[in-house]
Amino acid sequence: MNGELRALGVAHGLLLGLALACPLVAPGLLPWGIDALLLVGGFQLRLMDRRFTLRMGAKEWVSHIIMAPSRLLRWGAAAVVALIAGDMGLAGAILIAAFACELLAYPLATLLIGRRSLPHVAGALVLLIAATGAMGPPALHLTLSFLTGVAACMVWLRGPDGEPRALALALGGGAAAVTAPLLFPGALAFAAPTFTVCAAWVLAHLSVLRRPVMPWRLSAVPGRLSVRLRPAALRSPLP
Repeated sequence: MNGELRALGVAHGLLLGLALACPLVAPGLLPWGIDALLLVGGFQLRLMDRRFTLRMGAKEWVSHIIMAPSRLLRWGAAAVVALIAGDMGLAGAILIAAFACELLAYPLATLLIGRRSLPHVAGALVLLIAATGAMGPPALHLTLSFLTGVAACMVWLRGPDGEPRALALALGGGAAAVTAPLLFPGALAFAAPTFTVCAAWVLAHLSVLRRPVMPWRLSAVPGRLSVRLRPAALRSPLP
């Protein structure tokens, strides 16, 4: 699944760049940008760290902690952005959420819903979006944003792989998330994480969406297999 990793990596990098520009261009958008940055980071982490067979004992937790330092660089970059903006409280909340997610929240989420079926994980995602939209202490809010991305990735891994109908549903969900605040201004806090989740799904679906293989097309199969795979009617000379 390298395709969706590249697409989400590019999106994550763009979000980080936009967050860096927020203090100069639009300081009011910084909290929303940090939320989106952590949500996409959670999605990307679960995609890279997907394991459906958990290891015995504490090995699952230890293996995750060993890989944490490289991921903490992104958390540190987000905290630096908050410092540039002069928001010491947000910078501290990011660092607290970083250690909470890496040391406790993510390993627990993997154990609790990592092997659940699609309906259970989808229900957990809905609850996380609702809890994220309800706000609360900044560190808790950022932790919930990260876990929302983790749950969104779990839903995607259990759903159709690059199916056009699933892509259309993700696009429709994103459009609904954009439209809802225009009709109901109070829905903005819930619409923002919903839109980010749908956008991550769209990137993932577009990365794995493939044209159906037609064996009789020479460009679709290796040359050594083309003669064997083409139908007999096409192999015979034309009348």
